[in-house]
Amino acid sequence: MMSIEDSIRRHAIENRLRYGKASEKAIIGKVLAEFPEERADIQNLIERIRAVVKEVNDLGEEDLKLYEKRRKGRKRKLELKLPRRVRNVVMRFAPNPNGPATLGSARGIVVNYELARKYNGRFILRFDDTDPKTKKPMPRAYEWYLEDCKWLGAKPDEVYYASDRIPIYYRYAEKLIKLGKAYVCFCSRERFKSLKDKKIECQDRNRSIEKNLELWNNMLSNKYEEGECVLRIKTDMKHKDPALRDWVAFRIIKEEHPRVKDRFIVWPTLDFESAIEDHILGITHIIRGKDLMDSEKRQRFIYEYLGWEYPVTLHWGRIKIKEFGKFSTSKLKKDIENGKYFGWDDPRIPTLLALRRRGISAEAIRNLIISLGINENDISISMENLFAENRKVLDPIANRYFFVPNPRKIIVKNAKSLSIRIPLHPSFRERGYREFHIRDNGRDEIELFIPGDDANELKEGDEIRLMNLFNIRIEEIDKEIIAKKLEEKNLKAKKVQWVQDYIEGKVVMPTKIIRGYLEPLCNSLRVGDIVQFERFGFSKLDERDNVLVFYFAHR
Repeated sequence: MMSIEDSIRRHAIENRLRYGKASEKAIIGKVLAEFPEERADIQNLIERIRAVVKEVNDLGEEDLKLYEKRRKGRKRKLELKLPRRVRNVVMRFAPNPNGPATLGSARGIVVNYELARKYNGRFILRFDDTDPKTKKPMPRAYEWYLEDCKWLGAKPDEVYYASDRIPIYYRYAEKLIKLGKAYVCFCSRERFKSLKDKKIECQDRNRSIEKNLELWNNMLSNKYEEGECVLRIKTDMKHKDPALRDWVAFRIIKEEHPRVKDRFIVWPTLDFESAIEDHILGITHIIRGKDLMDSEKRQRFIYEYLGWEYPVTLHWGRIKIKEFGKFSTSKLKKDIENGKYFGWDDPRIPTLLALRRRGISAEAIRNLIISLGINENDISISMENLFAENRKVLDPIANRYFFVPNPRKIIVKNAKSLSIRIPLHPSFRERGYREFHIRDNGRDEIELFIPGDDANELKEGDEIRLMNLFNIRIEEIDKEIIAKKLEEKNLKAKKVQWVQDYIEGKVVMPTKIIRGYLEPLCNSLRVGDIVQFERFGFSKLDERDNVLVFYFAHR
């Protein structure tokens, strides 16, 4: 997640642009609305706001305009539209919480939320958690979804849990039985498929309403075993589409549910539960994958039987992420259990937990998703598309530091002690400077560390530039690298970062962990801060232990 300082800075900039000077009092309420947990240490928050407000008020006019130009350049014009305007628009996102949200989930969250806000409507988060066996809900996933909605700036107006509302579905099932539109079927799965394929009605189909009610109550009273019977919705057994012929609305599952335990043994299918909920909650528009068109066709039978109007439906194609190919929550879960990934926030997988941990901003995700729009074409994107959006967000925010991976010592001759100052950010010098006091060894030599990869490419006679310092020529490469300081400045020479004093750190990459030395000022960073390591990339401080541990975002 972006650090709280980023939120403070954004509100401070907006406040100064509007009133000429940023005010601490005008900002604190807005920051608390985004980070309510900060109330627990309000004094610390006030001090952080005070520091950022001073920084913003000290900005020169040119720097202020530059910052605002970049901020505006990151905004996207909202092109999302509904095909038919209705009064009191209500949109919903309805995940099965059998794992955390992915980039695909973020699409459903952001688009439904944005449309609800655009049409002054409501956005509902509904957990469709009525499969306690095949796609068993994960208790922590409920909380993760709520956190991700908040992080994406799409806090739901209402939250519902289908597993709490099973008695509601029972009442509608009974109503459909009484209308003669549902029946209890004792056919095995194999037998019914055979009948369905032949367009032949099941022997249970024309049983009396009274008998079906009795059998339904027997199902609820635990008189049957799993798989012994189901409740089916009557449709048309001669329908041209086999998937629509007398589909299953309820089945017996004697598996404990993570939330409601063993309160229920008769569970609605997703098609039935979702159809009922969309009507009860007043959903006006549904956005679903084009691969779920059959779900809509099945649900329309219920709406027709009960005299309801079906919501306006939009379909969109799949999003394929080039670097991940096809993936599923169930497959990711197995891979985690088998040790392929260390958890749901492993940087190698496309969950929002992992992306947030890496330093991918919610703003970048929102911008990318909104730019995709709503259409039925399958879309293939690369993570580079997301990184490009994130780079626009992070570039003006992230301060610069040196990180020297796999360090190797270099001795620079003809160099004496000196002090230099490098701005934390080249475009916002008012943020402050990094000060380096470089010591010689008493023999007009300076000992530094440079990245191992850069060192391995060096040859005798090569000239490189130690960033913000001076140029050197390589004289000898052995156990140690010997170089000589050059007085002239060749700006075309390859730039190499360096450190003398250092603290140890490591960067967790999607494919490896890189250890190295960090400039000492990195020790002042807080967990959650995002920085740009020069000539390396954007990284987020994840933990402070014996070494500083960063997660790599991208270059």
